[in-house]
Amino acid sequence: MLQRNLLQTDSPGVPLCGAPESDQKNGGIDDIVNFALAFLKRQYLVIIVTVTLAMAACVVYLRITPPTYTARVQILLAPTAQFVQQQSLLSEPSFDFAQIETQLEIIKSRGIAATVINQLGLENDPDFSGSRPSLFSLWYRIRAKFLPPPEDLPSAAPGQPSNDAITAFLNRLSAGRIGTSHIIEVSYNSSSAKRAAEIANAIANDYIADQLNAKVEANRSATSWLQERLHDVGEQALAADRAVNGYKSQNNIVSSGGKSIDEQQVTDLNSRLVAARAQTSDTLAKLNRYEAVLRTSSENSASIGTLGAGGTDALTSPIINNLRQQYLELARRESEYSARFGHNHLSVINLRTQMQDLRTSIIEEVKRVAESSRSEYEVAKQRQQEIEKQLAEAVSQSRSTSSAELTIRELESRAKELHSLYETFLQRYMGSLQQESFPNSEARVIYPAVPPPSKSKPKTILSLALGLLGGVGLGIGLGLLREVMDRVFRTTAQIEDLLAMPCLSLVPLLRVPNLPEPASSHQADDDLRQRIVSNVSATHQAVVSMPLSRFAEAIRSIKLAVDLNASKSADQVIGVTSALPNEGKTTIAASLAQLIAHSGKKVVIVDCDLRNPSLSACLAPNAATGVVEVTSGKQSLEEAVWRDPKTNLVFLPAFRRDPLYHTSEILSAESMRGLFDRLRATYDYVVVDLPPLTPLVDVRVTSPFIDCFVLVVEWGRSKTDVVQHALRTAPNIYECMIGAVLNKTDIKAMCRYDVYKSDYYSENNYAHYGLSDSS
Repeated sequence: MLQRNLLQTDSPGVPLCGAPESDQKNGGIDDIVNFALAFLKRQYLVIIVTVTLAMAACVVYLRITPPTYTARVQILLAPTAQFVQQQSLLSEPSFDFAQIETQLEIIKSRGIAATVINQLGLENDPDFSGSRPSLFSLWYRIRAKFLPPPEDLPSAAPGQPSNDAITAFLNRLSAGRIGTSHIIEVSYNSSSAKRAAEIANAIANDYIADQLNAKVEANRSATSWLQERLHDVGEQALAADRAVNGYKSQNNIVSSGGKSIDEQQVTDLNSRLVAARAQTSDTLAKLNRYEAVLRTSSENSASIGTLGAGGTDALTSPIINNLRQQYLELARRESEYSARFGHNHLSVINLRTQMQDLRTSIIEEVKRVAESSRSEYEVAKQRQQEIEKQLAEAVSQSRSTSSAELTIRELESRAKELHSLYETFLQRYMGSLQQESFPNSEARVIYPAVPPPSKSKPKTILSLALGLLGGVGLGIGLGLLREVMDRVFRTTAQIEDLLAMPCLSLVPLLRVPNLPEPASSHQADDDLRQRIVSNVSATHQAVVSMPLSRFAEAIRSIKLAVDLNASKSADQVIGVTSALPNEGKTTIAASLAQLIAHSGKKVVIVDCDLRNPSLSACLAPNAATGVVEVTSGKQSLEEAVWRDPKTNLVFLPAFRRDPLYHTSEILSAESMRGLFDRLRATYDYVVVDLPPLTPLVDVRVTSPFIDCFVLVVEWGRSKTDVVQHALRTAPNIYECMIGAVLNKTDIKAMCRYDVYKSDYYSENNYAHYGLSDSS
């Protein structure tokens, strides 16, 4: 119990106290390595057989598969250098991703395949006709035999290859883009290296020829359409010109330099009116200046007034300027004489008189010039009015023809558009003629296909390597599947992990010899009268007859675990049970009792398997009374027990005269507890052979009078889920259980499951410790 509790508290995720972390890591790696080694020991035959079959399949595949050679040709998709400047109606290809994918589909089209097949005469090629064995030909034969041809598949036209030949050809053809470049690599598979290169080059050449023919045909169609369109546009432009001229003649519209006569007349009159208005404005300004001078200059004034100001210099009359100069000279002299001779001197007075005469002459001259300016103003004003009248008449006439001019402009615009369209079509038509006379292709072969020096498939080394790896992987997978499906107990670690209890011992599988001859009737009658256990089987006597065997040592481990169990003060009553019948619990119970009795201890073994008392049938087949009669009071204990004279073993059998239906009631009765109290007081050890846990409930009622239980698990036969379910349904038994015994263990096979104890299980190690293998 203490050991099981310790196992339960040691979580795998929590390192043990005092254990370095590096040791924990190394332990995990060692566990993985040990598990792998143990797995290989267990499943090496499966892996070897699987690898052998896989390698054999690869060899058969390499023998029956014909060699395949792959030839490759590279095609560049790019515009070629042009020696003649060409203008084509068709746009140049840009060769983006979609364009390249389109070219790849064209290369892999049925049209290219049919052309190459007809060109090289591949209809009767062995690769297509099926005379050479291959996977493709085998598939075609199977499909033709079992699968009807699709109804929507068109039949081959006369002179064209069959659909099967085209399909076989396309299955051997592949095309792909090299990286992100504009280079396409076309590859073809064939059974002949020379034929593969020939077909690959033919595919490339036919593709380039197809592209060139398609472009020439497109240019020819475009040229024909363009010629017809050019003729139509020319006729339409000529008709538009005729419509413009006819409309002008109909509406008496005359134009010069692209403009009508009325429009030119209005423009000229407008220019003349602007000039006339400027001249009228100038003459009026000049007249106004003269009149302003006359208004500010009085005839009786002693001075010339504004006639001597700077602003009158604009009066450019030479007469006025001359008189003005004379007046200024006389004014200067008058000022000097007045200062010298006095203001009333005769010379001063004469000068003043002359100055007055000059001033009068200047005013008269200004009046004459003003009258002349007035006459010029009247003439300019009259001319302006005449021009305005003519302009009004021209504008009125121009308005009457405005609607006709709009129609003419519309007709002229249409005629201009048609002429421009005609020029455009003419340029394109000339470029298309040049393109048709000098065609070029955007695709060219940059590296032709050559016969490959070696086959591309099947690759011998690769096939064998894949077969080896596949066989190893499949073998490991099958081995792991067997491991997963093998849900039985085979190691002590499984007992400890799945059942949370220690494994007390590994009991080896006994090879039972031939049973001795049954005793005579006289001897049987003596044994019956003396109740002596004499007909003990070799299995139950193994622990005594072979004390140095593995079996005896395993039974000693069970006794030691019972003696060292610290859960109770005294473990005198030991119950031996199992999850299912036929797991060897009876043999373990009898052997444990024989071992304890052989060591000199007082021990009694009680057969409490009331439904199937197999131990009683073996040790006391002639018993007439047993534990049931003792508990019911029909027989005393001393009269019901049997004894083994060799080991002093005491045996209380279970006699079954009639079928017992309520065995659990018998085992749970107070009289049964009283019986075991008497046995506990009389003997050092009481070994109880109990029924199995799963089919019966009898074991669950024995916990009050049994100190500890030992669970017997058959190696390689007991299902893990069955044992776990049996323990879950009997929690009171589970709490009193000191451990489990792995019975009927195949020691040689055990080395393949538990690498930790492989040395311990070896024959040399057993011989080293003086243990025989007589079992």
